[in-house]
Amino acid sequence: MKNMKGFIAKLLIAGVITACLLQISCSQKQSHEIKAGLAQVNITPPVGGRLAGHFYESLSTGIHDSLWAKSMVLQQGNEKFVFVFCDLVGLTPAITVDARSLASAQTGIPVENILIAATHSHTGPLFYGFQYSYFHGKAVKAEGMDPYEKIDYSEYLIAQIVKAIEQANSNLKPTGINVGVAEQEGLSFNRRYHMKNGEVLFNPGPLNPEIVKPAGPIDPAVGILLFHDLQSETYTGGLTVFGMHADCTGGTEISADYPYYLGQTLKEKFGKDFVSAFAVGACGDVNHININKDEPIYSSSTPGRVGSTLGETVVSNLPKLQAVKEPAFAMLSTKVALPLQVPSQAQVDSAKTLINNLYEVQSSGEYVKRAGGESGDFLKRVEMSKYIGLEGRGATAEAEVQVFRIDSETAIVGLPGELFAELGLAIKSRSPFKNTIVMTVCNDKISYIPTKKAFAEGSYEVTNAIVKPGAGEMLVDTSLELLNKIKTLKK
Repeated sequence: MKNMKGFIAKLLIAGVITACLLQISCSQKQSHEIKAGLAQVNITPPVGGRLAGHFYESLSTGIHDSLWAKSMVLQQGNEKFVFVFCDLVGLTPAITVDARSLASAQTGIPVENILIAATHSHTGPLFYGFQYSYFHGKAVKAEGMDPYEKIDYSEYLIAQIVKAIEQANSNLKPTGINVGVAEQEGLSFNRRYHMKNGEVLFNPGPLNPEIVKPAGPIDPAVGILLFHDLQSETYTGGLTVFGMHADCTGGTEISADYPYYLGQTLKEKFGKDFVSAFAVGACGDVNHININKDEPIYSSSTPGRVGSTLGETVVSNLPKLQAVKEPAFAMLSTKVALPLQVPSQAQVDSAKTLINNLYEVQSSGEYVKRAGGESGDFLKRVEMSKYIGLEGRGATAEAEVQVFRIDSETAIVGLPGELFAELGLAIKSRSPFKNTIVMTVCNDKISYIPTKKAFAEGSYEVTNAIVKPGAGEMLVDTSLELLNKIKTLKK
């Protein structure tokens, strides 16, 4: 009997140990489990409204391809991230603050864990900023209403973004993530050039004999995140990040520009239900124009060539992507008070006097032919618009910096505004993560953010910037501070 009791005791102990091991095993499995939910909601405006991306009034005449808000909710344990990518030239805090707050209330996801970015498409709607206010006000004054504003697009957009987040959050299921950074040469070019007369010019024209060399670098990196179903092993969606202006299309049809063709290429590979999201990297001074070739600035073939090439790059790098086997989700964010330019009252008054005459120049003539090159009254139009837009804004603008850790090797940085490529490269080169993916035009467009060097050189991006020199370097320093902190952050 004594031996039997001892045997039973040993069995009980063994059972307890087995149960504990099973519990630990399940706990480890749960801690390594990633869930993802994907959704996309249409945000295409009615035809006939104003198009963004230009310093003259341009009305849409049709839809080449629909615009979307594409949402991705990622979860590991109790940590959730939300990324939303909208086929728009930009977003303002008036939009993103409300959308993030409403989505947080509906889903329980903290506001700071939600990032809403624009793809920077120049063939989407004009619905904010000085140009919108100017043309809208002019129409109301002349006709008592604005015939080109068929809906309150800002209100509509907020509702659609919240809807996209809610749908993605309800679609959560166990998912694998593959991550990597590829390189793409030959698509993007720095659009600022040193000229023989000592000036720096923006888009000085193809085969211009006065060009000496580019005034800055490009970033050829292509950040890739792909999500796959654990049961079928099929890819369900992905994020591609590339630093080049989405301004290849031109014309008056609504379009997401080259990210549309990127998505079509990936759908051909992975299936029609694949959700292809795109974020623009640091490219305030980078576009698609190769000044070494005498080619039109806009052509019907350019966006397709660019987008399909990017898609093929993603596909060809599939074998090089690394599976996230030990996820370590974490998120840090902070807000930085960026110094703003403050125009004098005389500058504002002068701008208000001149602006009507400046905006009478419409979409014909040298301005469009040179696609915004520094000709005629272009820079004066930009400068006057900026002064009026800055009136009453104060000395600083609150800029949010978000950092999302995926695992020990991969982190995503979300920044507002159109950062110059050199600033994005500075973050990557000094980051403690092997894969550092920098996304811009997040939560707030805030116009261009040049380097200190570029501010001294001048030209269009500097004329259009509302921040003071050093603002870009502040964002770099803040990003690196958060990256270094999150690298060793315990969960």
